[in-house]
Amino acid sequence: MIKKFGIREVVAIGIGTALFVVLTEVMIPLVIVPNTALQPRMAIMAFLSAVFGPIVGGVVGLLGHALGDAMFYGSIWWSWVIPEAIVGVGIGLFAPRFKVMSGGFDGKACVLFNIVQVIANAVAWIICAPILDILIYKEPANKVFAQGLWAFIGDIVIIGILGSILMFAYSKVTGSSSTLKKEG
Repeated sequence: MIKKFGIREVVAIGIGTALFVVLTEVMIPLVIVPNTALQPRMAIMAFLSAVFGPIVGGVVGLLGHALGDAMFYGSIWWSWVIPEAIVGVGIGLFAPRFKVMSGGFDGKACVLFNIVQVIANAVAWIICAPILDILIYKEPANKVFAQGLWAFIGDIVIIGILGSILMFAYSKVTGSSSTLKKEG
């Protein structure tokens, strides 16, 4: 079943993109490989993807990364913007199965969420980003595949921890408010 796209999704894109941009400068560098870091913005995008679906996740990843690059670094690194959108779309495709809005995000849903986010991140960072780096920017293969691997590891950790916590908390709140509405 495809979710209806309405004002809530538009607002989620606006707020999510703004948060993503603001969090661009919040990072924990992975000193092992240059130009890679743990970024909490990924957990926000994953959360929004899991709640609102693939369009919201893809647009937040695409716009948030592109605007963040432009504002903070002066140019957009498209070979990393596109994979960000891939992660958002990949997670968002399974949004109904995570049951976050109904208050049903439980251990089983969390396991599914983390399997999905690992696969989406693998496609984005181990395959897509390095290939695009080579094709678009003529970067050396050994460098970009190392960066992609570390981005993959960093993102699955940050999404696995912060994204899961956000979804458990939000699901509990939305589930509680749904129960109160039914009882009231």
